[in-house]
Order: sequence, then C-alpha cells, then structure tokens
Amino acid sequence: MGSFVNPGNQAFLDAINEDIYIDKSLLISYVNQRIGKRRKYLCVSRPRRFGKSIAADMLTAYYSRGCDSSKVFNRLKIADDGTYQTHLNQYDVIHIDVQWFRVYAQKPENTVPLLQKEIISELQTIYPECVHQEDTFLPMVLSRINTKAGKQFVIIIDEWDSLIREDKDNEPVIEDYLNLLRGLFKGVQPSAFIKLAYITGILPILKYDTQSSLNEFHEFTMLDPDELAEFVGFTETEVIDLCEQYHQDFNEVKRWYDGYLFSKLHIYNPKAIVSVMPRGRFKSYWSKTGSYESLQKYIAMNFDGLRDRIIEMLAGGRCAIDTETFQNKLTDLKSRDDVMTLLIHLGYLAYDEYRGEAYIPNEEIRGEFLRATRTNE
Repeated sequence: MGSFVNPGNQAFLDAINEDIYIDKSLLISYVNQRIGKRRKYLCVSRPRRFGKSIAADMLTAYYSRGCDSSKVFNRLKIADDGTYQTHLNQYDVIHIDVQWFRVYAQKPENTVPLLQKEIISELQTIYPECVHQEDTFLPMVLSRINTKAGKQFVIIIDEWDSLIREDKDNEPVIEDYLNLLRGLFKGVQPSAFIKLAYITGILPILKYDTQSSLNEFHEFTMLDPDELAEFVGFTETEVIDLCEQYHQDFNEVKRWYDGYLFSKLHIYNPKAIVSVMPRGRFKSYWSKTGSYESLQKYIAMNFDGLRDRIIEMLAGGRCAIDTETFQNKLTDLKSRDDVMTLLIHLGYLAYDEYRGEAYIPNEEIRGEFLRATRTNE
C-alpha cells in the first residue's frame, strides 16, 4: 500500500464513519460501465464542499488493489450492483490530490516535478524492472510499465484545476502542468496504459483554450450534470430523511439551502446540510468556506450592468445568460455572461437549462450576495 499508488481506504472509511453520511456509492456503478471503453475518461466538476474529495476517495478505496475494501462496501448500496465484485480492489490506482501537492511543494513551479517524483518513486518499488532511477516524466513510466508488464492504471485526480485556478497568471506553471496532462491523456499511448480516468475539480474543461490536452474527457458540470445529477449533492429525499432524523423544519431547510435544480431533481449543498442538522442554526455555512473576496471582485467588474442584474436576482428575478461564451479561463473574463457562468460553476448561482436563465438559489447565497453588493456600493 502506497501514499499515491495503490493507497488504502482509510480516507473513505473516515468519511462513512461521520455522524452524517449519505450513501452515494452507486456512482461506482456508472463509472464501472466506462472501464476499458473509449469513454473511459470522466471529468466531474462541482463547487467547493459538494463532495468532490469524498467521491474521489470512494473510487480509490473501491478500485485500489492496495487494500481490501469488501467490509467497507458490503454495507453500501453498490454491494447489490451486478458489477460490484468484478472490479472491487482489482486495479493499480494512482490517486493525485493536486492541491495537496501544490501546498507541499511550497512554490507553484515545484508542484508538477514533485508530483511526478513521488509517484515515480512508488512505481519503482512496485515495478523495479520497468522504472529507472533517471525517470522524471510520469506518462513515459506508465507507458513502459504497460509495455513490459502489461499493466493498466486507474488514474483519479482530485482538484485537477487547482493550479489553473490558483496560479492562473503563472503561464510556465500552467504549461508545465498541461504538458503532464497531455502525456497522461492525449494520444494512442495513454489509451493503452489507462484503464479508467476520473478527474474532479471546480472548473469544467470543455472550452479551455488548450482543450487538446483533455478533449477525450466526457464532462459532467453544474450546467449539465447529466446522469450524475443525483451525485452532485444531497437530493431532496435524502434531506427530508435527515430532517426527520434530526427533528428539523424541512421547509426552513429548503428555503435556506435548496435551489440547485437539474431536470426535476432538487439538489442541496452537502456542507450546509451536514452543518445545520445537528445545530438547528440557519445561517451561511458553505459560502464561508469559499472565497468571499472573489465574489466581491467579480461583482465589481460590473460587465454589462452585472451588478444591476444581481440586484434584480436578489429580489427574486432571473437573468437570461449565454453560457457558451465562457472559455474556462479566469484571466479572460470578457462579459457579464462569462462572469455569471463562472459563478454557476462556483455554486453562487444556479442555472435553469431549459430557460437558459441564472438565479440565486437560496437564502444562504442571497446573504452572501447582499454583503458583496453592499461592499461594492
């Protein structure tokens, strides 16, 4: 069992041992259907505190051959799925938390070299006949292991867009990172050594101007989560059950924390729900974990009367929006539509895909917008 290659299941075990845990293990059933197929590259983007890391930890615990997770998953919904036993702890898994490496590296430019060094070091222990002391480029190492040992890998990347968001003005760092992603996911060689790739972050990748790095990925976003909508957050049924268990007023919970609507499925922010249930105090929980300063900054841009549109939404209105203009590049926001689309991905706005309209989802977010607009007066 390694730290990054074939890690154990402790992180996910800690999650399911929490006082409140909602079983989202059927996500595994969908992902299992993509293993070894052309659409084996999945990118799931959602806001902060919407369960990205728990999902990544769950998939790692399930696929990693570095542990035995049968006792962990036998009590979850996935245990009744026909694919459950087929893939349980069967693969070499590489789990990468880009944000962790960024912090540990201390300097942004050290992130990608450190990431590759640590993972290659663990691979050398597992496949000493395939990995050389002088190796520094992870994709080349994986390709050699595949050629010599016939092994394929499940790659799971958490906070995949961390460098792109946090170091958006540092072009050498971003290019270094994108070169790594090209090596891992672009072309014929990666299709041979990758069994499955699952990456998750806040930003989508479809229209990023270097999309050739990641154009193999099938995306699930806050604009269109598609089949994975029920796994974006807590469903209304799950929240009703929690309200009964904790004797909370569901109508008040709905007013404060509902508002993300995908087709007919109401989705609630997990961080807020987990926080309010034992406390019974209705206030902003999730939004305080994000960047309030960023919200102020985006409103202050005031593209095309953005601030006025937000004031209208604060009064219960909606705003028509063209989400197609957003290029997922934070240094190149050019219009009100760009900023509002970004705010949807950040979770500050919700989106009605049928009407093409943005709106403020609930009382929690409404309070944050009120503070931000007053600050910018």
